[in-house]
Amino acid sequence: MTDSSLTADSTSDMTPEVLAAFSDAWARHDLEALMSHITDDCVYSASVGPEPGRTWSGTEQVREGFAIMLAHDTGQERHEDEGPIIAGTRGAGTWSFTGTGPDGQVQVTRGCDIYEFRGGKIARKDAFRKVYQAG
Repeated sequence: MTDSSLTADSTSDMTPEVLAAFSDAWARHDLEALMSHITDDCVYSASVGPEPGRTWSGTEQVREGFAIMLAHDTGQERHEDEGPIIAGTRGAGTWSFTGTGPDGQVQVTRGCDIYEFRGGKIARKDAFRKVYQAG
């Protein structure tokens, strides 16, 4: 099986340490650190929005998308559930947020990010989430 989006000279150079630094920047709400880990033509598909989700492309749009999602997740504590998986130019990571929902009840959000890498940076981040509200 061949993926036509990857060429023979396509390289990842992604390491668990770099992906962990990206995740740590997300937990710290550090937009500049996040932006240092993406390619100029990065595509970010968020886990919430009208598509479902919302997609941003390119540096300036991705910056906007990251800022919106960081604000969306404010007030919640982020946890990495396990170390990321890196397989050549693709990868995945799982995470969770714990916080208080709009009704004051504890809310746990679990999710995963599916990545595409190029040149040691993130070329695509596609996020998915599940929300559990204690009741």
